[in-house]
Parts: sequence; C-alpha cells; structure tokens
Amino acid sequence: MDDDDLDELLDEVEKKFCSKVSAASSNEKCNKDENKQEEWSAAKREEPKSSISDNIDSLLEELLEDDHSSPPQSKSEQFSKREQAERKLSSQSAGRKCCPVFIGGSSVTNGVGTATSKRSCDQLRCISCDFRVLMFDDSEWDASCDYLFLRNNVPDRQKLRAKLKKSKGLRAYACQCNWFSTSETTDLRDQPQLRWVCGKHLD
Repeated sequence: MDDDDLDELLDEVEKKFCSKVSAASSNEKCNKDENKQEEWSAAKREEPKSSISDNIDSLLEELLEDDHSSPPQSKSEQFSKREQAERKLSSQSAGRKCCPVFIGGSSVTNGVGTATSKRSCDQLRCISCDFRVLMFDDSEWDASCDYLFLRNNVPDRQKLRAKLKKSKGLRAYACQCNWFSTSETTDLRDQPQLRWVCGKHLD
C-alpha cells in the first residue's frame, strides 16, 4: 500500500466517523443547555413574588438577630473607652515645644520660645544623658567644673552649688554630661556641643 492510498483511506474514515461523532456531541450539548434553561425559567415562573419577599424578610430577620445576639457593652465600658481616647488625644496635644530652643541669662523670661518671642526654655532635657537640664539663676560655673563632677552630682542641686559662683544676670545650666553659663539669649542651634531639647511646656 502506497502512502497516498493510506492518506485517502484515513480521510474517508475521518469523514464518515469523526463528523458523525462531533455532530452528535454538539447536538447533545445543545440539548442539555436548552433543558437547563427551560428548567430555570420554569422554576422562576413557578415561584411567586410573595415567596421571594418572604425569603428576603427572613434573611433580614436573621441578620438583625445576629446583631442583637452579641452582648451589648455596658455604659461604664463605653465611658472608659471614651476617656482613654480623650486622654490619648490630650497627651498628644498637651504641651507646646520651643522652636527654636533658646537659653538665656536670669534677666531673660522663661517660657515657650519662638522665633519672635525669644524666651529661655525652662523644660530642657538632654538627649545624650537623658537627664533634665538644671538651671541656676544669677550663677555661673566655676572654671574647675568638669564632666566627672557633674556625673557624680547631678541632679543634687546642693552638691552642684560647690562649683557655682554668684554672678548677677547670668544663668548656669547643667545636665549630667554638659554645662553652660550665659547672660544673653542664645540659640541652641549655635551650640552643637549641647544636646538639649525642649521637653514640652504644659499650658
């Protein structure tokens, strides 16, 4: 048998059998789709509108029951949550910070410093040693004051007075790692060795 003869034979078989199978399967598929569509439309026609609204009503009732079944919060719990939220907000908003931060002599008014009102900050905190900065009016640090003295004596104001000299108009500042004396208003941005920031002023 030649290759051409074999091809012709296969073509004949395909025409006779494969076309019948594909036609039968496509007819079967169409019949199934039509049957499903007829069943759905028949079911839709059979179901009256009142039963649809009843189903919706029953679903809504179930949802409402679920909402009411969860235990209601007592009023004290609701108030405590509200109080906590208010405290959180007030703690975030309470107090203002100096911007920029100024220090100054004893003649300079203490308070919240701004670019227009250059007040000396009295709520300073050191970000190096994490101590509050102490202030001494009408005083200045003695030349013999050093890091070790401050490290051993801050925050004891009485012990610190051993290295302070009386000096009218000056103000001495100290934390556990740094010290500074001034008579004029000084912007802390001009004193990079002082790692002091405003720790917020309560209004």
